Amino acid sequence: MPKRVDHEERRAQIAEALIRVAGRQGLHAVGMRDVAAEAGVSLRLVQYYFDTKEKLLLYGLQHLTDRFTVRVGARLAAVGPDPGPRVTVEALLLASLPTDEESRTFHLLYSSYAILSVTDEALAAQPFIDNPDAAENAMTGLLEQAQGTGLADPDADARTEAISLLAMAATMGTSILVGQRSPESAIAVLRHHLDRIFTAAGTSERGAGST
Repeated sequence: MPKRVDHEERRAQIAEALIRVAGRQGLHAVGMRDVAAEAGVSLRLVQYYFDTKEKLLLYGLQHLTDRFTVRVGARLAAVGPDPGPRVTVEALLLASLPTDEESRTFHLLYSSYAILSVTDEALAAQPFIDNPDAAENAMTGLLEQAQGTGLADPDADARTEAISLLAMAATMGTSILVGQRSPESAIAVLRHHLDRIFTAAGTSERGAGST
């Protein structure tokens, strides 16, 4: 009896190969033939699942985002069942910094996809992520939750602070990649700004974001 093919597992295998090759060569340099070789499958099989390179890149990005979500979840699970908003915000921010091989690849490929989509019409036509405001909305909600329970500055604009923190983490992630600053110094800057937003009560819950 022929073996039943798990198509989602096969797509994930190809996406993992894409991530490995792109992490070594850069997203701009990756071809479908490179991905097929890395995955140990035929080019025709890659083309069966992804009829264009743009669709392959998009799926790879979504796969990378799923891995990021698991990474954040692991950080929070290590703290306990109720980590609180400060710890959750810190975990989200620090998980995005390129402090090890997996997070380095995440930051490199995510940034590369965004940059390439500016000049590549085919990439630009793909939905970059299902909800571009998802991280901003989640961060804003956590800050509002902290304000509502007296853990954060009630006069701060939660949306503006969320945008600032996410932009700061993205920029410092790039500075780590290019060797401008160390992960430790970037983490210290993020925590400085979190200490400014959260009150003494909110700051006392710190811990989940520790590397």
